[in-house]
Amino acid sequence: MPFSDPNFSLIRRLSQLGTMLHTLFCGVCVGQDQFGNRYYRERKTLPGVRQRRWVIYRGEPEASKVPPEWHIWLHHTAGAPIPADSPLRKAWQKPHQFNQTGSEAAYFPPSYSRGKRCRATGDYQAWNPNE
Repeated sequence: MPFSDPNFSLIRRLSQLGTMLHTLFCGVCVGQDQFGNRYYRERKTLPGVRQRRWVIYRGEPEASKVPPEWHIWLHHTAGAPIPADSPLRKAWQKPHQFNQTGSEAAYFPPSYSRGKRCRATGDYQAWNPNE
């Protein structure tokens, strides 16, 4: 039962329902990214008003799931997302990853040993308030 799930939020589900209804009646699908997120814009925009743009996430809504090429489109920095064969893309750029914090794939610095702090080396001296 969804109500017994500790991560269930009725307010979030109702908000998602409202977004889905708005998308159904007022939205036009512009595209989809490699993660399955779908991007929409308003069908009609009043003169002098900036066009609304939004994303329907695949899975749980998390803003870091939006890749840079779609982020610039959502925030009106560009009129369209950057295509894969664009000269603006560089060979050294890594593929987009969403925020891994709190998961098994989270980044830990080399000196971190999963909950145990390494001993300080000789270049560290603790501060003493009495000195």
